[in-house]
Amino acid sequence: MDLSEILGEELAAVEFVQDYLQLRFDGPLLTLYAWPHVLLSEYSIAFGEPEYRNALCALIGEKVEEATLEEGDSLTLRFENDTVIALSLREEDLDGPEAGAYSPTGSAADQMEF
Repeated sequence: MDLSEILGEELAAVEFVQDYLQLRFDGPLLTLYAWPHVLLSEYSIAFGEPEYRNALCALIGEKVEEATLEEGDSLTLRFENDTVIALSLREEDLDGPEAGAYSPTGSAADQMEF
């Protein structure tokens, strides 16, 4: 799956919706049904740990420098401040059949699940 639409885009919003996460850009929308790790320069933070939500929200306004989706392996977003959002897509690490969905326009009509 091609995530090139978010390259150079600023993260506009981080939305915590019951049991999933949405990352909104200026148009594109990335929905994650599993909680990603936030990799900072000195350490990483996982869901449920102190400062997890703050670490994600601190990325609002940061531009995406690299976005890769390797089906069945991983999703990584690297921001201009070198913070990385990383999600394992390996079957043994997921709770359901899909790890997330991506819409290049933010519309449910063109949403693709992965």
